[in-house]
Order: sequence, then structure tokens, then C-alpha cells
Amino acid sequence: MKWITRERPKIDRIACPWLIRKFIDPDAVFIYVPFEQVLERAAEFNAIPFDIPDVEFTHYKEECTFDYIVKKYKIEDPAVLIIAAIVRGADTDRHEIAAESAGLWALSAGLAHNITDDQKLLETGMLLYDALYSWASHLYKQKHLQNSPFEKMLHEVYNKFLKDKKTAAKTPSWVKDLKDLIQDQIDAQFTFDLKKISGELDMNPSYLSREFSKYFEDLNFGEYVRKQRIEKAVHLIENSTYTLTEIAYLTGFSDQSHFTRIFKAQTGRNPSAYRKKNKKK
Repeated sequence: MKWITRERPKIDRIACPWLIRKFIDPDAVFIYVPFEQVLERAAEFNAIPFDIPDVEFTHYKEECTFDYIVKKYKIEDPAVLIIAAIVRGADTDRHEIAAESAGLWALSAGLAHNITDDQKLLETGMLLYDALYSWASHLYKQKHLQNSPFEKMLHEVYNKFLKDKKTAAKTPSWVKDLKDLIQDQIDAQFTFDLKKISGELDMNPSYLSREFSKYFEDLNFGEYVRKQRIEKAVHLIENSTYTLTEIAYLTGFSDQSHFTRIFKAQTGRNPSAYRKKNKKK
């Protein structure tokens, strides 16, 4: 299977080849050409064009080509789903989607700056995604300091100092406005766009992104929204007769599989097991 896209790859155009070789076709060949030649060369080489406009394998709404391939080939590996969010945030400059997105962009841009041969860049970038996959598979919840007792102690003291300092400081008025805005939309299948919300609050998006975690439980934007949705889902499971599909919809999830994955990540159980246990009480 041959695939073709525009030259000088950075995020999607390396992440997608890694995904294809690892989960779809280990012998896949990838060709990089100038943008204006992609479709012509695709016909010449009998290759599948990707990550350019007006082809099947491309961006859809706010999702990138990596997302489409995951859905197209029904890849359900939990580590890949974690990576998908990171790639989406890096590839669309929405670094609030995942804390690792900014780092992935920085490393990818640096690789592209250092390596001018696209095939060499691809093979080097593959190592980056192999490492990211290992992290997402085995180390996702591990913190850097957890294996260093002395540094961990200092970190805990520093965090307590910051927490006390935050408590003493006056909470800005925009925090309440933003909490109200999130609560108004928490049951909608709505993508929280940082730039749009910043406009509604009349704030600078960079400032809002930087300050958000200080007032929202040390969570980033996406983590806080997911936590609120799952808390509402728990309440509905415990206090209503709605089906799990209905609860997924009522808490703003686009499909039940996504709801189940996020619910299990937050609570340690899938929704059906949680409901079953709750009924026994």
C-alpha cells in the first residue's frame, strides 16, 4: 500500500504513517512531494493521498487526519486514543486539548528544522511516536517525581505553598463567569473552543489558558470539562432511570464508546459496572 502527501512533514504527516505501519500495513510506503503535485503523483504511483484538502483521508471539522484513520480502521487501542488527542492538539494549535500537545509540536518542529531529507525525517519521527506509544501504554499516569522521594517531598511542600497562596488571593470575577459558562454547556455535545470562550469573557486566550488551572482544581481546560461531565453522569446513574446511552448524550458525549472510555478513566469502572454496584447498595 502506497500513501502520498505534501513535503516537509511535522505532525499529522508523520503521526499517520506511524499509525498505518503499526496497526494497518507494516509494509506501507510513504511519498512526500510538493503540495501542488500530490494528486497528480497519487494517480501516477497508485498511491492514497492524505492530509491535504478534498481527499478522503483529511481533516474533518475540528479533528485531524490521525483521528479519521483511527475511526476508519476502528482502532480501539487505549494508548492510541490518548495519542490521538495529543496529535489533534498539536496539529491544530489547540494545545489546551492535551498537556503534551505543545511538547509534541516543539519536538516535531525541531526535528523538521534539523533534518532536511523527508524520508530520514519520517524514520526519525517514527521513533518519537514509538516512545509516545510506550508512554501512553505504560506510563500515562506516572509522574516524573514519583521515583525520587526527596524531590517528591519538595514538590509537595511547594504545591502546598502555592495552594495556600491561591486560597489567600482573591478569586477573579472571570472564574465564576467561566464556571457558569461551562455548566451551561456541560450537557451539550459542544466543543469548548478556547478562543471563542475568551471572546465571550473579553480575555486574552493565552492568559486564560495559562491561568485556568490555578482556579480549576489544577486541571487543564479539557480535563476539567471531562471531570464535570463525568460527575454529572455519576449523579444521573445514581439518581435516575436513564439508559447509559441517554446519560452519555445528556452529559455531552458524542457516542457511548467515548463516554465509557472517559468514565472508566475517571472512576476506575465502566458505567455499567458502576450502575450494577450502585444498585447493590
